Amino acid sequence: MPQPDSLWQALAAASPDAGAAVSTGAPLARDLDTQVAVIGAGYSGLAAAYALQKRGVDCVVVDANPVGWGASGRNGGVVSSKFRLSFPTIDRLHGLDTAKRMHRLAHEGVRVVEALVDEFQLARARFEPTGSLRCAHTEAALAAIRAEADWVRTQLGDTTMTALSRAGIEHETGSKGFVGGVLSADAGTILPLEYVRGLARGLTLRGVPIYESTPVQQMQRASGETRVTLRTPGGTVRARQVIVATNAYSDLTTATAAYQRELVPFRSAMIATERLPAELDARLMVERRSYTETRRMMKWFRKVDGRMLFGGRDAFGKEGQTTGFEALRRAMIALFPDLADLRVEYRWSGYVGMTFNSLPHVGRSDDATTFCLGYNGAGVAMASLLGQHAAALALGETPELSLLGAPGLRPVPFHSLRAPGVRLVAAWYQFLDAVGA
Repeated sequence: MPQPDSLWQALAAASPDAGAAVSTGAPLARDLDTQVAVIGAGYSGLAAAYALQKRGVDCVVVDANPVGWGASGRNGGVVSSKFRLSFPTIDRLHGLDTAKRMHRLAHEGVRVVEALVDEFQLARARFEPTGSLRCAHTEAALAAIRAEADWVRTQLGDTTMTALSRAGIEHETGSKGFVGGVLSADAGTILPLEYVRGLARGLTLRGVPIYESTPVQQMQRASGETRVTLRTPGGTVRARQVIVATNAYSDLTTATAAYQRELVPFRSAMIATERLPAELDARLMVERRSYTETRRMMKWFRKVDGRMLFGGRDAFGKEGQTTGFEALRRAMIALFPDLADLRVEYRWSGYVGMTFNSLPHVGRSDDATTFCLGYNGAGVAMASLLGQHAAALALGETPELSLLGAPGLRPVPFHSLRAPGVRLVAAWYQFLDAVGA
């Protein structure tokens, strides 16, 4: 399938070498043997292939669609050092030592993105370590995020989070809709599709085969057989180990559909305006950070290519539907009234892999298969990190994973009821946000 008609696709198409091959440019059309087969050519799968290639391990990457077709080419391009669970919550549930280990992992994810951008010389990905600003919509929300920043500083020794006043955040964003905020300095932005394609190009140049439009229709291992056989329309791959890196798109084929039961896919929608007039461009989001708000049904925004990019979670629509786009535009104008007359030029959506415990999962589903999934909206950094840890697990190593290590597949209880359940919860959250609770 083609990439969605997103701003990322338009920017990639306008690149000077847009016609250059991303990978082999063709599906698998033969049978082959390899040490490790990676299913999925997004951040996770390519990071796993990178780690394997660095160790001198023969590997192959296959994907049902083009490189970065899923979440890796559709997300908002925010490189964040956080989990969906806050670090004080992790401390309350699991203890301070665990919170410290998780904090290290979160920031390690940002370091991994920086290192990959540097190693593969991904200038076109435009990684900018400008930080992420969380904008409070009520005094109660501001008090909560300030308390969290204080806890992180005193308990974890992290001085990268600082509070901003109402005036400070109005200057930063150009919006009067917030009462203050907290800046996380160890974060940044990136062009997500350029990042994933750049990784693919670099790996291909290093001799890692990447086969697009190659859906894995069956994944089999006969009794007593040491190798797993992946059957695709054009050929088979026989591998000693398999890494499944398909995340919220695991149900594209029956071979990986079992991994979808670890997740509740949640639709995320985005809009991008036409280019801002010079006066607005100079006044809105002057530090070029990523910005989020504290409402339960969080919206986020940033400037890209001189445009306003505005996104949010939409539990009510399916990918490809127009549901949610007009609601996003209304929310954008409520925060930035000066944008009311600007055209929305790009609209697209995709799925976020949400897990039952709100944390990513990486582990083994059997002695020949490793998986990594469930980034809960923080996938640029976490997928880049956990793909490499998945490679280590596949080779029998024992990386430090803390709460991210999964002892096996853990399907979400009553999975078939989760999607309607999420919609009911989302509707309740939207009501609470609307009444200011």
